[in-house]
Amino acid sequence: MPAPDRLWVAEAIRRIQADYQRSADTHLIRFDLPILSRHGIHLYFKDESTHPTGSLKHRLARSLFLYGLCNGLIGPDTPIIEASSGSTAISEAYFARLLGLRFIAVVPEHTAGEKLAQIAFYGGECHKVPATELYTAAEQLARDLNGHYMDQFTYAERATDWRGNNNIAESLFGQMKREPHPIPDWIVVSAGTGGTSATLGRYIHYRPDYLERTRLCVADPEHSVFETYYRTGDASLTLKASSRIEGIGRPRVEPSFQRAVIDRMMTIPDALSLAGIHWLHAHLGRRCGGSTGTNLAATLVLASEMIAAGQQGSLVTLICDPGERYLDTYYNPDWLAAQGLDLAPWGKRLKDFETHGRLAIAD
Repeated sequence: MPAPDRLWVAEAIRRIQADYQRSADTHLIRFDLPILSRHGIHLYFKDESTHPTGSLKHRLARSLFLYGLCNGLIGPDTPIIEASSGSTAISEAYFARLLGLRFIAVVPEHTAGEKLAQIAFYGGECHKVPATELYTAAEQLARDLNGHYMDQFTYAERATDWRGNNNIAESLFGQMKREPHPIPDWIVVSAGTGGTSATLGRYIHYRPDYLERTRLCVADPEHSVFETYYRTGDASLTLKASSRIEGIGRPRVEPSFQRAVIDRMMTIPDALSLAGIHWLHAHLGRRCGGSTGTNLAATLVLASEMIAAGQQGSLVTLICDPGERYLDTYYNPDWLAAQGLDLAPWGKRLKDFETHGRLAIAD
């Protein structure tokens, strides 16, 4: 495509930066669970659901638009296309509307209805396809419309400046500075594109002057290749099934996923992830999305290991998006039954954790 009008690009960047200035940073919530406090362990949630579009993906969408604009890929008449299970598309639709651009989300057929409604609210269009056709359909649509395919699964890790510029890592560690254990022992995230784990892992390596003890753990759901790839290094891995935990887990190894910056991975059963958000609802008084439950489960496993080792310290994980987007799925008993997911056994283990401080994935 010819180089976009530079005055238009400059104005587009100004609008995105002005939007950023209007948005306060996301909150860091200290989760005071008595069993952890008794053992000198503090758990924190970086609440990414407080972004204007309600999820962690707001940061990514902003970065992807700036990346496209600064690389001459987006002009005043460029349709924007993305392959997304929902949250990234919601955030990109928001920024596309801000710039007056057409936005089309290519989404899996099973995407939650509330997410589709939010994409439409921001003026985006939804193009449903089988999950196995997500990438090729998005690429073809971009070619047909002479548009720009954002391709979050390739560009997430390179669009964000991991050295600073108020990325999630700089924000998180800055907010921890006045806490009893300001240097976290563990940061726990889950991976969809791999962009967040890449940013955090790189920042930890970039700041050995004060983050030498911090480790990064990535939690993977069922029906995802990331944990196996982390162990084997086999980038050709694929699955036919798709993750039931929307926004995380992938059936192929995505280019944005950087295994070398990760210290540990664990696969979390989907029933535990979803039992986790119901348990968290009782303790926080709010509903969270399924990926937050995946994060929580891995964090509690690490906390139980710290308790067993007599280790004090802190752990930080993420609230990725609000649970109201999943009232017809994760919070719907009929949907859970149809999926064959029995949350009760894991709910009991989480309740037992409150007393004994022990949680393991395998018996």
